[in-house]
Amino acid sequence: MNMGPKGMALLRVFEGFRCDAYPDPATRGEPYTIGYGHTSAAGSPEVHRGLRITPEQGEEILQRDLMKYENAVEHGMTRKPNQNQFDAMVSLCYNIGPGNFKKSSVLRYFNENRDDKAANAFLSWNKAAGHVMAGLIRRRQAEADLCMETA
Repeated sequence: MNMGPKGMALLRVFEGFRCDAYPDPATRGEPYTIGYGHTSAAGSPEVHRGLRITPEQGEEILQRDLMKYENAVEHGMTRKPNQNQFDAMVSLCYNIGPGNFKKSSVLRYFNENRDDKAANAFLSWNKAAGHVMAGLIRRRQAEADLCMETA
């Protein structure tokens, strides 16, 4: 599966686009981020202070990165999601990483066919560097809402 338009819109809003590399807002340091939330952990390019990209490069990086997260979500599922469920989980995975996603209660509840519990489990992923972040609270609610949309 590929992320659909609703998921892309959600991801773009919450990640935002930055053409200049910036430090992680939670740690005020590593890892540096650029484009639509791209870090070196996602692959090339390696992000460092002073790196600058164009919007076109940012779009290319986003599309390349998405494949990694879409695959991680798809391989973690034991049942078929609807498009909104898939999109919400890819957005979460994009933000927390495949390793965290694989062991998340979101995925576990989804695989157990407990969709309400899966949607509510998004809300627990509201911390960065041990601190509750207002932006993550909003993002997780948006992901949970998308996950529960049927059409």
